[in-house]
Amino acid sequence: MDALENAGRQPASVYRECTIFTTLSPCSMCSGTILLYGILRVIVDENRTFMGEEELLRSRGVSVEVLQNEECIRLMEEFIRNNPTLWNEDIGV
Repeated sequence: MDALENAGRQPASVYRECTIFTTLSPCSMCSGTILLYGILRVIVDENRTFMGEEELLRSRGVSVEVLQNEECIRLMEEFIRNNPTLWNEDIGV
């Protein structure tokens, strides 16, 4: 939501033509934002370390493509291993 607002509020027609790129599978809040803004395409770098609301997005007509980028997976696994408290706080554990 922050990234979209910092980019400047656009008309709904602009968002319907956009693709959003994410590091991880979108969480509930991010998925809600994607739906609220009417973004119809999401590219996810990886969803092994965190599975968000991909099925919700798909059920609402959003195209979700998961790349399973090995470098991203490695970086996220390293981050989680080195920062478990921060990771658990961010994902609501």
